[in-house]
Amino acid sequence: MTLQLFSLPGNAYRLDGGAMFGNAPKALWERWMPADEQNRIALATRALLVLTGKETILFEAGIGAYLDPKFRARFGVQGAENVLLESLAAHGSTPPDVTHIFISHLHFDHAGGLLSAWQEGREPELLFPNAMYHVGAAAWERATHPHPRDRASFIPALHRQMEASGRLKLVTSGEVFSFLDLELSFFPSEGHTPGLLCADLRFGSRRLVFPSDLVPGSAWLHLPISMGYDRFPELLIDEKRALLTSLAQEDAWIYYVHDPLYAASKVKWHEDHQTFVPVDARKDLSI
Repeated sequence: MTLQLFSLPGNAYRLDGGAMFGNAPKALWERWMPADEQNRIALATRALLVLTGKETILFEAGIGAYLDPKFRARFGVQGAENVLLESLAAHGSTPPDVTHIFISHLHFDHAGGLLSAWQEGREPELLFPNAMYHVGAAAWERATHPHPRDRASFIPALHRQMEASGRLKLVTSGEVFSFLDLELSFFPSEGHTPGLLCADLRFGSRRLVFPSDLVPGSAWLHLPISMGYDRFPELLIDEKRALLTSLAQEDAWIYYVHDPLYAASKVKWHEDHQTFVPVDARKDLSI
């Protein structure tokens, strides 16, 4: 079996548009992503599946359905069941088949899909009984000892269960994994949250970067655009410029975890607008 890569939709949700676009005015960002009556914009949560024939590898897990009905309504989460499991099944895989899960950071909309759907009176449980959970060491420290500013972004029950599983591996920047024809390495991003690890996948002559919330969707290719959730916006913009310059030079792919329309694209520099724009954007990724 040759290496296969697929985009896996998870539960869609909604967040405040002003928070998602930081100091950009609504008159600008609403051209890209219209808001609902609560000023929320529609967002995807999209995992990446890699099949090697021997390993079944996931990059992140989306928001899932672990939230109780009150919070599910607050964030506009679509569906009471974990959509990621349906997407996995569409590619012939089940949770026990997954051997490795790489998580860029542990915010609830990137890691909640690791847990079972909400049931009254029961704590959600880990869904992937055979997977190694790979998390950046600094991201783990942030999640387990959060700052008051972002404490609500994490899931303490998830952290306890991951640690108790005996299958948690803390990854350092620059660490390299090899799976069949895939060479997987990581580089850090500190602008969104301390310790976020971006996955850099190279297979044959191709390259795909999974930058998570460093560039959550195609609208954030615009260099000045950052999220209100970003801890250090100016640093993030510098990190984003370096990444996008590299991708444009190598004709490489960028993966979007939150873009409601596109799973991936290539990028190029737009001289007139002095920013990066998507090229060959794809609604689904199948490589």
